[in-house]
Amino acid sequence: MSRAGICPRGVFGILLALLLAASALEVGAYSCHEVRAAFQMRQVGPLHRVPEAPGTDVDLLVCKHQGPSCCTRKMEESYQFAVKRETLHNIYLYSYELKHLIAGHSDAFQDMFQYLLSFSQGHLSSLLEGTYTPLSRQALPHVNELFSSLSLYLRGANVSVETTVHHFFNNLFPLVYTRLINPGIVGSMRVDAEMTDCLRLIRQDVNPFGPHPAAMAKELSEAMSVGRQLGLFLDEGLEVLNATEHIALTKDCVKGLVKMVYCSHCRGLTLIKPCVGYCLNVMRGCLASISELDQPWRRYTNLLEQLTHAMVGHHSLELALLGVQGHVNEALLYAQLHGPLITATVDKVCGLTTRAPTGMRPTRPEVTTPGGTSSTPFPSAAPFKPLPEQWRGQLAHLRSSPPLKPSKNNKHSLRTLSRDFLMYLQRYKSFYSALPEMLCEGENVVDDATCWSGNEVVESYTGRVVGNGLHAQRQNPEVKVRSPNPSLTEVKERLETFNQETQERFPSLGQMEAWEELGSGETEGSGADCDDEDGCQASGDGQDATLHTKGSSEVGTTGPGLEAPKQNPAKPPSVRVVGGSPPSGRPGPCGLALLLAALCSRWNLF
Repeated sequence: MSRAGICPRGVFGILLALLLAASALEVGAYSCHEVRAAFQMRQVGPLHRVPEAPGTDVDLLVCKHQGPSCCTRKMEESYQFAVKRETLHNIYLYSYELKHLIAGHSDAFQDMFQYLLSFSQGHLSSLLEGTYTPLSRQALPHVNELFSSLSLYLRGANVSVETTVHHFFNNLFPLVYTRLINPGIVGSMRVDAEMTDCLRLIRQDVNPFGPHPAAMAKELSEAMSVGRQLGLFLDEGLEVLNATEHIALTKDCVKGLVKMVYCSHCRGLTLIKPCVGYCLNVMRGCLASISELDQPWRRYTNLLEQLTHAMVGHHSLELALLGVQGHVNEALLYAQLHGPLITATVDKVCGLTTRAPTGMRPTRPEVTTPGGTSSTPFPSAAPFKPLPEQWRGQLAHLRSSPPLKPSKNNKHSLRTLSRDFLMYLQRYKSFYSALPEMLCEGENVVDDATCWSGNEVVESYTGRVVGNGLHAQRQNPEVKVRSPNPSLTEVKERLETFNQETQERFPSLGQMEAWEELGSGETEGSGADCDDEDGCQASGDGQDATLHTKGSSEVGTTGPGLEAPKQNPAKPPSVRVVGGSPPSGRPGPCGLALLLAALCSRWNLF
């Protein structure tokens, strides 16, 4: 064989050897060591699924590309489970603070409600024990029942405030009648269940407490209905957040997430991050149904803000609860001032005799008019007429309402609690529209050169970035959104219905003004920690001291910023009258004052 024939064959063999070597070098250009490390560190799945070296004949479903790959079909399955777990966990992390805000303040509001109820209950009990001693022991169970029902109402139970208040006064009337209006009736006749039932049943017809039960029911109902709705609103928000935390990701979404997060690992690129625009498209496609909650959620937060303003502003829950003692005191005073008329009516309706035994005088004397002794029954529909101006000054000094002071351990009022809640709530009004952006920020993505586009490493993402919502996903190049999520559609409809019902129940919420004074010049605890030596309590008698006590009783507990309601000039002052006066040959100053009040009252009624 000639040299010329051998040479070409030798050259061809050398070239073939070089090509095979180059091919082997290309396959072994990178190992799967870093992929195995990332697979183990992120707890994707069993480590034995990751090959030691890249393969060239791998049949992949998601991470398809030409060339060797460190991924297998089993690894893709593990990536799908891992990416669903990681995405839902990230959603949970971002919603956790919002859930903590709502749940924490829901508990804080309920604790504050219970504190106010307990404080108001203690204040009313102290009034009965100190001022109306003859009926206090029997009345305290009815006081407990009243505030227990109000507590259930604030917690969302099916309780009527109006019914609760009138039930309380129905139960109170037999005690007032037998121990304050006619204290001698207990010793002169048998007070049985039939008599008690009759007095309880005719209370609203006889109207012995004047306008005060209705005023108390109206004031409590208006204020407490807002507090109750606020609690229900916070619970509804928690249910919405729970539903979005456990969203079911579609197959198209999962494939898009695997392609964005893990397909770069198949090429050994474990440190490359997705491009921002690419991540937004994937997340907005996956969270398209969640983004549909944006508008009802914004309305929800606006109504939540308005309810909070209403509770501590126009419908001040604090003042309403702390005003219970005043309403009951005025009601009892009204009953005593109109005792003879009430007695005459009860005697006719229930057939009771109220003649006092020998040696005992009634609390209310018989009133003689120019036409003789009157026994006209007390008209049930008679309007309340205030005492003349000249008598108010003489009766005002008899008022002895205990000062109202909060516990020093309660540093935060309902208003400051609401202010803090609204301050944090502002951050989350656009939570559902901002959620995809939150998932595509920080270390999860890069906006610089060399980012992952789903198929390769690029300098920047060139695809079209779509907006939020189902409609915008029609143009999404990364994730196909075929239909809305049924469970989230139901959540959206329920939230919209809840918003609409709240707006219909409180139509004036949108017209209410926010407290502009919040945060301006207020100091924590101002007005809430005033001691006796600070001058918060009135000392001594006299009208000035009485007014000072009245003001401190309505403002001192409500915390900074709350104003006491203005005194109604047509409303008579509360008079401290203890029923069941012992027999005496000569009436004292209180007896004279009551006689004058009775004369005046009878004159006004007729």
